[in-house]
Amino acid sequence: MKLNKFILLNLLLLLILPGFSQGSKCEEVKKEMKRVADWQIEHFSDSYSGREKAHHPLDWTNGALYVGMVKWAEMAGDERYYEWLRKIGEENEWKLHHRQYHADDHTVGQLYCELYRKYDDKEMLAPMIKQFDFIMYHPSKSSLEWRTKFHQDRWNWCDALFMSPPVWAKLYQITGEKEYLNFMVKEYKATTDFLFDKKENLYYRDQSYMGKLDNGTKIFWSRGNGWVFAGLANILNELDPKTKEYKYFLSIYKKMAKKLLQIQTPQGHWAMSLLGQEFYPTPETSGSSFYVFGLAWGINQGILDRETYEPAVSKGWNAMCSHITKEGMLGFVQPIGAAPGKAWADQSEVYGSGAFLSAGSEVYKLYSENQK
Repeated sequence: MKLNKFILLNLLLLLILPGFSQGSKCEEVKKEMKRVADWQIEHFSDSYSGREKAHHPLDWTNGALYVGMVKWAEMAGDERYYEWLRKIGEENEWKLHHRQYHADDHTVGQLYCELYRKYDDKEMLAPMIKQFDFIMYHPSKSSLEWRTKFHQDRWNWCDALFMSPPVWAKLYQITGEKEYLNFMVKEYKATTDFLFDKKENLYYRDQSYMGKLDNGTKIFWSRGNGWVFAGLANILNELDPKTKEYKYFLSIYKKMAKKLLQIQTPQGHWAMSLLGQEFYPTPETSGSSFYVFGLAWGINQGILDRETYEPAVSKGWNAMCSHITKEGMLGFVQPIGAAPGKAWADQSEVYGSGAFLSAGSEVYKLYSENQK
């Protein structure tokens, strides 16, 4: 009789412990996200990347932070995070940053769209809609060639594909105006035709890196491709899977995902020069966090095979968490740049925190799904 009870108890433990373990994983993800979010809010006005002043609240650096922070606000269920984000919009009268066409200065629009979805306040979108309507009906005729006149009035550097296209996609979804989607797809295709290497399934940062080698390898900047990959997930979230537009973006996403799985480092991060692991051994957490976000999102959407990709996500997430200081700062975030470089354990950046929070939002869903 005692033996039967012992066997029964062990069978119950085998059934209970996996779920308990996954539940513990979920709580651990939230704990790490909260530490990073709280630290970043506390240090929001610090200067970063060796600059003397803090970034402007509407700068692209902070825009990328808000993309992750608003995902955390929804997860946390704590109105204080939403209030912090809403105050930023209110203090800046819901305007984008100062350059009318420049993709970087559109980034904060992603936050405005998400706050509109929560509060249903049309004032949050009005200035942006007016600006985007002007751009749509007065499109830049600048060339995509690098360093030509007004060249960054169009998306001729890969970072731009995170900054502006998701805003256009969100406005399309919110307003139902197909013109926003048509404009975005047309410009995105032009950029991809220009910067996407079809052999490597990665994007050059801009034209100036084409044909150049770094220690014998093509130069594909990690954070630059991270911008693209995360941006693709944020665009696809807004589109109907039955449409040709969705299928276009999905095709690029799948090609990049397959490549990223192949080139993840044994430590779990991605090298700053994606094809040059041996030459760039230093971990880098902004680009890598974007990859964790994008891959976890793909699994959660049923786009990527869980068995194939989940180990890479878990390894990547654990690597990112290992670089959080006891105070809650995410270290090893490469400073502002455009190419592979250096990162340090005691230095961070606001966009790195944003990327990490985006990653955590999808890793949490992944572990929650495993728990069911």
